[in-house]
Amino acid sequence: MHHRNWGRTAASAMLVVFFTSFAFAQQAAPPTVGGTAAGQPATRPAARGPRGPQGPAVISPELAADRHITFRILAPHAQAVRLNAGDIPASARAGQFTKDDNGVWEATIGPVDPGAYRYLFNVDDIPVIDPRNPATSESNNNCWSLLYVPGSDISDTVDVPHGAVASVHYQSSALGRTRRMHVYTPPGYETSEQKFPVFYLLHGAGDCDDSWTSVGRAGFILDNLIAAGKAKPMVVVMPAGHTSAAGFGGGRGAPGAGPRRDEFTEDFTKDIKPFIEKNYRVLTGPANTAIAGLSMGGAQTLNIGFSQLDQFGYIGVFSSGILGGGTSSWEEQHAQMLDDPSLKAGLKLLWLSTGSDDSLLKNTHATVDLLKKHGFNPVFIESTGGHTWINWRNYLKEFAPQLFTAS
Repeated sequence: MHHRNWGRTAASAMLVVFFTSFAFAQQAAPPTVGGTAAGQPATRPAARGPRGPQGPAVISPELAADRHITFRILAPHAQAVRLNAGDIPASARAGQFTKDDNGVWEATIGPVDPGAYRYLFNVDDIPVIDPRNPATSESNNNCWSLLYVPGSDISDTVDVPHGAVASVHYQSSALGRTRRMHVYTPPGYETSEQKFPVFYLLHGAGDCDDSWTSVGRAGFILDNLIAAGKAKPMVVVMPAGHTSAAGFGGGRGAPGAGPRRDEFTEDFTKDIKPFIEKNYRVLTGPANTAIAGLSMGGAQTLNIGFSQLDQFGYIGVFSSGILGGGTSSWEEQHAQMLDDPSLKAGLKLLWLSTGSDDSLLKNTHATVDLLKKHGFNPVFIESTGGHTWINWRNYLKEFAPQLFTAS
């Protein structure tokens, strides 16, 4: 994945947009952990520096050839250290931390399946990122350490043409403040005058616009699919779905004031989509526009897609369904679009997938039933697994090749 460092001043003096490139290959492709040479100790004795003795050098995380991972942290005064890494199956993260004479805590887990994983250390009940690992992944309220276990046929960094990911700031008129999104442009975008279809890809609750590119590996997944001829080159827009530090993209409606304001839909409709169509070479119209999201982002996808069904030809819902007030109130709110036969012809794909161990599987089933009731033809795939990035990366791999293929 290569990177773009660019700036652009909008025509209006009131709006200045900064495109801040970032080291995507280091963020979304953390070093293949396991950097110790043969015979080199994982920790070395304390060295003396200008301010006296320094702590031992620590290597963490360290990946063995059999995909076991060793984590280490120097915490000589700690009473207990634990690992927080929810996407790694419990059976693979059963290792316990022990402390050596130098005050270095160490635990080995595995084997761990290929893929990207977030993790934190819990040191005496305090969450701590790994101080020896520079690779991180953002979420809405905190930061995670990030590791990558190679061997995936969908998300490894391999020798193919790479697109670019930009961290883009824009002024949200709907929310009255500067906001950020991440935008993937396919290989060759900078050197051509071609227009591309556009895919809006939404994250889940607790995450942010960084998540799909870091732990989600979206850029590398698209690179690999495009290089293999399995997906059309496309622009992928990954906005921030939360509109406040704690909110779920909804609003701040007062009790008794009617439906809560849908701040994210307003931001998407008034600012995000128009900004992309103005500043990027993208094709417009439903045949060239897709939207999908996971969990909270899946519910937002349904809200946006079925309030503007004339604008989207492809809709994807990952590990989600109608959330919040239930299907009946959502059905009533979107009745006009649901029952307009002229809109169904423009919808080329309505695709849903949820894991058999996912707590939102019932919501997905209820949503599929409601859509069928109104004459839609949703494709539903019940996968294995639960509510994890392991599934969401796979869903992106399955969904993206189906986009923009209809004549």
